[in-house]
Amino acid sequence: MSRTISYYFSLVSPWAYMGHARFMDLARRHELAVDYRPVALGNVFADTGGLPLARRHPVRQRYRMLELQRWRARLGLPFKLQPAHWPFDSKLADRLVVAIAAAGHDPGAFVARAFAGVWEAELDLADEATLAEVARDAGLDAPALLAAAKSEAMEARYVQNYRDAVASGAFGSPTYVLDGEVFWGQDRLDFVEDALASGRPPFMASV
Repeated sequence: MSRTISYYFSLVSPWAYMGHARFMDLARRHELAVDYRPVALGNVFADTGGLPLARRHPVRQRYRMLELQRWRARLGLPFKLQPAHWPFDSKLADRLVVAIAAAGHDPGAFVARAFAGVWEAELDLADEATLAEVARDAGLDAPALLAAAKSEAMEARYVQNYRDAVASGAFGSPTYVLDGEVFWGQDRLDFVEDALASGRPPFMASV
């Protein structure tokens, strides 16, 4: 029986974009079932003491730009540092991922295309027509899934995702939770790999 890893993220997150392909490869190699859990980052930040980018001190904002450049060079990804349609309201896009999973489909292909759309092609994922095109490219029934994404049921699941994220110990995007152990950030994927390869019991923290 395959193990499950929870994947808390938002399509607005550059760090989740940078880690997505490597995370998917890791999950395939270790035969992990991925539980896609898109979250509203503003709510997560508000509950855990974080700040949205615009409210962070300029020193932190400048350092973020350095890190983006370092990781772009390290990973060889062709992404824009400040894409034309970022930041954007990611609510509908994130909820579309929720709807895809709820319909029994693997959201992986859509998520990969959506991330590339934002950071490489500079698409506006707040635009419903653009979302529909990305979904069609991933082989999905865009009209049906977008209708589901706008439903109260998907809104409830989206809200529950953020509550579950905070309860699990997540406070940013991406966060991977394996057997209750929290790994925050795409730069912690090596630690996820180590945990899986070693077979060790999960590390836990207490305050």
